[in-house]
Amino acid sequence: MRPPCRPLPADGRFLQAIAPTPLVPVRLEADGPTIWCKLEFLNPSGSTKDRIARYMLEKAWRLGELSPGGEVVEASSGSTSIALALASAQMGVRFTAVMPEGVTGERVLTIRAYGGNVVLVPKEAGVRGAILKAEEIARERKAFAPRQFENPDNAEAHRVWTGQEVLSQIPGGLVHGVVSGVGTGGTVVGLYQAFAEAGCPVTAFIARPIAGLGCDIECCSFSPRVPGVVDGMSKLYREADMPGRVELDVSDDEAMRTARALIRRGFPVGPSSGLNYVAAVEAARRLGPGAQVVTVFPDRMERYFSTELIQHSQPTTPGGAA
Repeated sequence: MRPPCRPLPADGRFLQAIAPTPLVPVRLEADGPTIWCKLEFLNPSGSTKDRIARYMLEKAWRLGELSPGGEVVEASSGSTSIALALASAQMGVRFTAVMPEGVTGERVLTIRAYGGNVVLVPKEAGVRGAILKAEEIARERKAFAPRQFENPDNAEAHRVWTGQEVLSQIPGGLVHGVVSGVGTGGTVVGLYQAFAEAGCPVTAFIARPIAGLGCDIECCSFSPRVPGVVDGMSKLYREADMPGRVELDVSDDEAMRTARALIRRGFPVGPSSGLNYVAAVEAARRLGPGAQVVTVFPDRMERYFSTELIQHSQPTTPGGAA
């Protein structure tokens, strides 16, 4: 028998600041298509992962799986860990992130600033090693493990929340294409489900960053220059019902250039936004004139200050003047 639902702690009400976020039309090239971009970097922790963190933790709290003074343990090398650290701080529970060595210092420092703990596994162990270590820690401490890579609530948050926002914001409530890279796959799966259930003639386009390096989980390819995007890794994504999905390869160089172009337009985004935008332009061209294509700008540039996204940016004024 499930325990009765319990109200959230008072401090957790700040989590209501998560979403809605704007949906804006963006066109980088004069002769290019207009892409509808969901500005998820405007969420409190700076990414779309705030949505799944809130959704999964609130559900666990109400079901009694997470209690005052409890602990959340998750494997994540990216934005999910930061979002969970913020949500855990608001709910008065402890948080431990398990990550492979080599993640950017900004991420580790941000998690610790929220009071979270960071456990690093050897870089060669990869995300697989981080997942196994997180499971071990959760068992030992009887902690709540969201298990974002397989938890259907990950996609459900976007189906019932993000997707409904988009449908209320886009002209005519009509979406022809949804475009995203895949980490856990929750974003694209949930959005696709929301649009399909609303009767949209939607196609899912999967953006794949190509750099010629291999991932050690299943048979996926990824670019370390576009963090958080790993195609084919997540059980959640692999088992999703998205008939006719289309995979679009994008060079990491082009993704990085486009992210910088977006930043210069005033969108403070990370590399995955560049990846998504490039793929969305190709999706719009394939779908033809009049197609409404939606993508997500997942996170903010501040967590990439130590990376080439910012370090290799070039001045745009003559002579390099400020």
